[in-house]
Amino acid sequence: MSPDVDVLVARARAWMAEDPDPQTRSELAQVLATVEADGPDAAAAAADLADRFRGSLEFGTAGLRGALGAGPHRMNRVVVLRAAAGLAAYLHQEGATGQSGQRSVVIGYDARHNSEVFARDTAEVMSGAGFTAWVLPRPLPTPVLAFAIRELGCAAGVMVTASHNPPQDNGYKVYLGDGSQIVPPADADIAAHIDAVGHLAEIPRGGPGTLLGEDLVDHYLDTVAALAEDGPRDLDVVYTPLHGVGGTTVLQVLETAGFSEPRVVAEQAEPDPDFPTVGFPNPEEPGAMDLALALAEETGADLVVANDPDADRCAAAVPGLHGWRMLRGDEVGALLAHHLLARGRTGTYATSIVSSSLLATMAAAAGQLHEETLTGFKWIGRVPGLAFGYEEALGYCVDPDHVRDKDGVSALLLLCELAARLKAEGRGLVDLLDDIAREHGLHATDQVSVRVDDLARIPAAMARLREHPPTTLGGLAVLAVDDLAQGTAALPPTDGLRYRLADGARVIVRPSGTEPKVKCYLEVVVPVEAGAADGVEAARISAAARLDALGADIRAAAGI
Repeated sequence: MSPDVDVLVARARAWMAEDPDPQTRSELAQVLATVEADGPDAAAAAADLADRFRGSLEFGTAGLRGALGAGPHRMNRVVVLRAAAGLAAYLHQEGATGQSGQRSVVIGYDARHNSEVFARDTAEVMSGAGFTAWVLPRPLPTPVLAFAIRELGCAAGVMVTASHNPPQDNGYKVYLGDGSQIVPPADADIAAHIDAVGHLAEIPRGGPGTLLGEDLVDHYLDTVAALAEDGPRDLDVVYTPLHGVGGTTVLQVLETAGFSEPRVVAEQAEPDPDFPTVGFPNPEEPGAMDLALALAEETGADLVVANDPDADRCAAAVPGLHGWRMLRGDEVGALLAHHLLARGRTGTYATSIVSSSLLATMAAAAGQLHEETLTGFKWIGRVPGLAFGYEEALGYCVDPDHVRDKDGVSALLLLCELAARLKAEGRGLVDLLDDIAREHGLHATDQVSVRVDDLARIPAAMARLREHPPTTLGGLAVLAVDDLAQGTAALPPTDGLRYRLADGARVIVRPSGTEPKVKCYLEVVVPVEAGAADGVEAARISAAARLDALGADIRAAAGI
């Protein structure tokens, strides 16, 4: 073996000596045995070992997220124990208490592999650090955890979930006492405390915490159900939780609110950490909704709704002339905003920079404030006076008084309420979208998302755009370029570029915060000809052509 491999082997053996998990110890022992045997598979095993030990899994504003496995660059009990100890040290340093004045932390988990184990380890570390540790009673949606933080008055919350990542992943989301996810500089401070954690044996471990009862879950369910006002309830719904934890919660909320039980996709009804029917458990991904759409086509349903595996996102599909079509996140955002504005909901309507500009136009027309934030509900949830917030990646906050995060359960309920009301009028969600387009212009959005195997391609694409900025995109003049890495008067710095184009169009390019992707967000605004019978459809056709041209040009400019 080479000296470099010798160093890796020594580090791996030291890591194994601390690891409390026999499964990951055995996994790493097999890799080491292959390396040390110096056979035909030794080089591949050495590369695997190098990847596992190429630094620690980075803790950031999304917490931790990565593939399960042995080593500091994987999600495992060693990494989680250190993260919990670092978080506890940070909370001590800050003197953090919740709204109740208590030094308590609430911990939730989904149904992924090892989620309950990671939650239990976190509870023991928090107890050992002198915090009261509350643990949700079973695998539950992420918004239940966000609700529990404010309901219990906790200093912080931890949700063990990888959201819509592939089955081999898990993650660790951290919330502070306001019920919102962490933002800078808290992420860097927590990361520094994690780095300062010594040997695992030196971390104080207490009891397993206090298991919360179903009464807290019932309170969340009743709070969500109460969002629906009296009105029509006739709606034939197909629902899928995509093998996640949303199923029971959604069914109970819909029943309490007076809706008939939806048709649930049987193959995806129960939590399954292997997600056997989908290649990627994200309702935005091609194929993920196929079973739900097939069931809707077979039964003649009015609406298809879905959650991602931790139920903080909501997707929807509607019938059309050419079969079922998925609604874009921006379309659902506009529908929910219209619904809340029509109810008289006052306050600030907020979106992330990559979402459609339509919400700003709708809010202004209704005499309400609008605010634009960086991507992520860690920013949207902190908007003062928030009335409604959404981002195009299927995340919606419709009840910020109780959940300062995206909540796929409450969003699903209000979308069903709106659809039932429209059905009673002989209309559908697309009819309402057409009305919105006639009033405010057709705001059409699309996304170019390029997954890379070589991570170096991401900074290379951003550098190319900065060094050789395009002057036109999709045949439209680039009027201004905002390099978001410099920050703006309203936004903190982030790695991204925003191109402001003629005719109200725009393009934003940024690296994904959770996946190896470059993402380009496109928007065009097309006026709808007044009085024309096919005005909206003509605008959609024009918008589709413009979006295609924008997408092709930004890919070429970025070299992706």
